[in-house]
Amino acid sequence: MELHEIFAINLTPEHLDRIVVLTGAGMSAESGVPTFRGEGGLWKQHRPEELATPQAFAADPQLVWDWYKYRRNLIAATEPNPGHTALVELESILGDAYTLITQNVDGLHTRAGSNRPIELHGNIFINKCNNCSNTFPDDALNFDEMPPLCPKCQGPVRPGVVWFGEGLNPVDIEDAFMKSHQATLFLSVGTSAVVHPAASLPEMAKQNGAFLIEVNPDRTPLTSLADTAIHETSAKALPALVDKIRQVRSKSI
Repeated sequence: MELHEIFAINLTPEHLDRIVVLTGAGMSAESGVPTFRGEGGLWKQHRPEELATPQAFAADPQLVWDWYKYRRNLIAATEPNPGHTALVELESILGDAYTLITQNVDGLHTRAGSNRPIELHGNIFINKCNNCSNTFPDDALNFDEMPPLCPKCQGPVRPGVVWFGEGLNPVDIEDAFMKSHQATLFLSVGTSAVVHPAASLPEMAKQNGAFLIEVNPDRTPLTSLADTAIHETSAKALPALVDKIRQVRSKSI
C-alpha cells in the first residue's frame, strides 16, 4: 500500500476499542540512531554480541560501560522523528485504549512525550543494580569506580538494558502479551518481526481477531499475515495513519 492509499483503509470505530503499537529498530533508525551492526557498527574491534552480555560485564565492566557511554552520547544527539510525535498524538486521542510497546532502548518515545511505554529491552539511560534491581540517576553513582556500586546494597550497577542470554522483565512481557491478546487494532512499526518474543505479539493479536497493520519499507515475515502492509517509513506513514484513525474516531463520537 502506498502512502496516499492510507485513507482508504477499511477501519471501523470498533477497531479503535483497544489499540496496541509495537515499534522496532527501523523507527529509531529514522532518527539517526545507529544499529551497531555490520561494518559501521564495530567499536574498538568489538561486536555488540561480545559486549552486551553478563559475562562481558563481569570480565571487564570498564569496557562495557565505555561502550554504553559512547552509545548514550550518540543517541543523545538524535531527536524523535515525526513517527514518534504521531504516536504521542495517537495516545492523546485514545487515552487508556492505547498501549505502546517498543523493542528500542533509546528512550526516544519518552522524549517525544509518550507516557509509560512498555520498553521490552530496557532503557540505555537507566542505571540498574545487578543485585537488587533498583535504578539510579547518574549523579547518584560514582563512575570513578568500576563497576559503580549500588547506593543501597553495594551491588554492581549496570546499564538498564536486556543483554544477550537474559530474559525479559516478566512483568513487562506479561503486560505486553495481555494487551496484544485484547487488541482490536495492532500496528507493527519498523520491526523485522523475527526477534522473539516480541515477534509473537502481532501474530497473537491477529489470531484473536485484531486488525493488523504493518508499517515497514521492506517485506517481513509478518507482511503476508497483515490485513494492510504500508511499505513506507514510519516517519512518513504514521502521521497519515493517525489522521485516518482520528477521522474514524470522530465519526463514532
